[in-house]
Amino acid sequence: MERLWLRHYPPGVPATIDPSRYPSLVAMLEEGFKAYADRDACVCMGKALTYAELDETSRAFAAWLQSRGLKRGARVAIMMPNVLQYPVAIAGILRAGCTVVNVNPLYKPRELEFQLTDAGVEAIIVLENFAAVLQQALPRTPVKHVVVASLGDMLGSVKGMLVNIVVRYVKKMVPAYAIPEATMFNDALASGRKSGFTPAAIDANDIAFLQYTGGTTGIAKGAMLTHRNLVANMLQVEAWNQPMVDMPPRTDHLIIVTALPLYHIFALTACFLFGVRAGAMCLLITNPRDIAGVIKDIRHYKVNFFPAVNTLYNALLHHPDFGKIDWSMLKVAIGGGMAVQKSVADAWVKATGKPIIEGYGLSETSPVLTCNRGDIAEWTGTIGLPLPSTEISIRDDDGHELGNGEQGEICARGPQVMAGYWQRPDETAKAMTDDGFFRTGDIGVMDIQGRIRIVDRKKDMITVSGFKVFPNEVEDVAMSQGGLMECALVGVPDEHSGEVGKMFVVKKSSDLTQAELRTFLATRLASYKVPKYIEFRSELPKTSVGKILRRALRDEAVQQTVN
Repeated sequence: MERLWLRHYPPGVPATIDPSRYPSLVAMLEEGFKAYADRDACVCMGKALTYAELDETSRAFAAWLQSRGLKRGARVAIMMPNVLQYPVAIAGILRAGCTVVNVNPLYKPRELEFQLTDAGVEAIIVLENFAAVLQQALPRTPVKHVVVASLGDMLGSVKGMLVNIVVRYVKKMVPAYAIPEATMFNDALASGRKSGFTPAAIDANDIAFLQYTGGTTGIAKGAMLTHRNLVANMLQVEAWNQPMVDMPPRTDHLIIVTALPLYHIFALTACFLFGVRAGAMCLLITNPRDIAGVIKDIRHYKVNFFPAVNTLYNALLHHPDFGKIDWSMLKVAIGGGMAVQKSVADAWVKATGKPIIEGYGLSETSPVLTCNRGDIAEWTGTIGLPLPSTEISIRDDDGHELGNGEQGEICARGPQVMAGYWQRPDETAKAMTDDGFFRTGDIGVMDIQGRIRIVDRKKDMITVSGFKVFPNEVEDVAMSQGGLMECALVGVPDEHSGEVGKMFVVKKSSDLTQAELRTFLATRLASYKVPKYIEFRSELPKTSVGKILRRALRDEAVQQTVN
């Protein structure tokens, strides 16, 4: 396989990186803690945490975990939104030689019970706002130790107390719970400082994160990401980002907007881990659904890096206060997690002067596999080039490599690819090819420069009378109409065609009709691609990261069809 993409790399970006440069992710993090000790590492709700303070508090938390008898490799879960305790917990768990299990704090008891049990979690750190859910799941899990954090823990004594009073008693955001054996977060830190920390023996092949994902089959499973995987991806991302960092406007202390939740692999690596590597400051946004609040937080800073998903970019652009943000120091806006739509990308570059640099990856790949060059003038519609030490192969259903311009499954090989799925060798075997490539489940095509364009996910394809319909294409055309806020296309059963499309739409203007939208699509798409059904909604279901939940819409639409 010719790695033709290397001929189109930005100047200074190497073809390969050395994943053995650091013995563990902990070694890499601790280097950053010491090198940037005096800098702010994270800011949340106006309170800053320096790298020296992150070093000290995470060491104390690691010591507390060790004092509880947790051994090397023990799984420790984090169930919090973006608050200052999150980076402390991540670094502390890793320094103790344990494995981080990130948990979506919006999980219901059934979902939480499954993940904690499947991962064999021994300890969990939970924000008190979600402790009631944990209480319900706890008796049926192997969890032995619970640490409860409150929103004000690390905001200072006066401000912290006021925040907790407002959250608990004014806004009533903390449902009643009772976990008698739980330890409060600040008490765990105090205890850890007294007991003392012993540096853990960590191997590069130890599991750093069990990152749960639906993967390519929809079955929830933990991707085993080793210390070597994460070190490799950080070195890859650093090498790729360096030309962007060096671009004007010059700054000695990068500010990274961290609006995506840290329990998601995109934010974990693109914001926090890369932030430590670059000595940057992560601006932690606790509630990214509050767009007015996001804008208010960002307005206080001249941000440099802004990783986000399409729906967040879109929501910001449509907010009346968006124009109050100063983007003069923005170096790069990174799009990932879902496809960036052309209409959103065009509006963003017009509003900020900077294009959205789209990249691509999965939980199973730590996550970054590809990214566009930082010096592009506008959105390319591709996910860019493979990163250093990364191979991308487009293959057919039989595993044969396809030529340039041919559509097939995107398969990836590199040091950032997971060790496998936790306790699921059968799923691991399905996901890997005989020659060590990971099957992403995404359908794509590679051009003559080595850039990849995603057509769609295999499972999202709609087959209308034998013809393949890719939702991304139809959605992109629909958004170009100009009257839509967002949309999603799913397939539903049809007795004549086998399957037809149904589009769910959130519109900007109340004047837009189904007939007008269908006519617009019919003039731009083959007839079999035009949705048979269109339904207007006030909002669409989304994941906590902002991805539109096509599966939920599909299930609902299919049920309506059956009934």
